This record gives sequence, C-alpha cells and structure tokens, in this order.
Amino acid sequence: MDHEKVDQILDEHQGKPGSLIHVLMELQGEIHWLPRDVLMKVGEKLQVPFRQVLQTATFYKTFRLEPPGRHEVHVCTGTSCHVRGGRRVLEKAGEVLGIAPGETDAQSRFTLVEGNCLGCCTLGPEMIVDGEHHSGVTPDDVEDILKKYE
Repeated sequence: MDHEKVDQILDEHQGKPGSLIHVLMELQGEIHWLPRDVLMKVGEKLQVPFRQVLQTATFYKTFRLEPPGRHEVHVCTGTSCHVRGGRRVLEKAGEVLGIAPGETDAQSRFTLVEGNCLGCCTLGPEMIVDGEHHSGVTPDDVEDILKKYE
C-alpha cells in the first residue's frame, strides 16, 4: 500500500466530512480495498466518527473491506449478457474457482465479481480478467480462460 498516496488523498479533504464517499472511492481506487487502519485515518482526517465511516463503507456494495485476489474476474449479468447466458457463465466461473460472487478464494488468487454492465453489450456474455476482455464467453470457455491466470 502506498501510504504517501493515502496521506495525500486524506490531506486534500481534511476537515471536510461531506467528502466521505468521494474519499473512500479515491482510496479504494488507489489501494483496491479499504483496510480498517485506513478507515480509522479517514475518520480522523475528515472529523467523522469511525462508526459512520464503517457504516458508509459497509452500506455500499462497491467498497471492499477485504483485499481482493491477485486476479479479478468480472462477469457481466446485465440484460444483454443475461439473455446470452451470462448467468451460466458466472455460475461456471464460481464452480471452477470454488467461490461465489463477491468472494476471494482461500489462496487469494481470484476474486469473482458480478457486474451489471461491463460496456460491451453487443459482444456478450462478457468476462473481464485483470482488465483483459473475453467476449462471447460460454460456460465451456470459462475453465480454459481462467487457466491462463493461474
């Protein structure tokens, strides 16, 4: 974790409790999750009670309180992908990885994320692994795609 960058983000918003969500988003964008010690620092710098910081971080699904795996697997289940079998692709990815959406495997290799739209509606079902797009994915493709990232 880049402590300098965390401090820089917090210093920019020091004493501004109204910027809580914005700060949490910036921090997660930088360090990919929100460790407890960082949340405590947020409360101190923004002058927001820790319980409010924690309530906000746990209320929104976008925030992570656990570190993600080395590889992030995003599977689209939005309308276009759903119609083309996105849900089955997600289920197969969970089966292959041994985890449910929102979870990270025990070895911290993979985190499985269900998305509503990954921006490639005409190419779905879409699966993105570490930023690499895989289009027109079928359940039969999932295991071969994930093997590339082991």
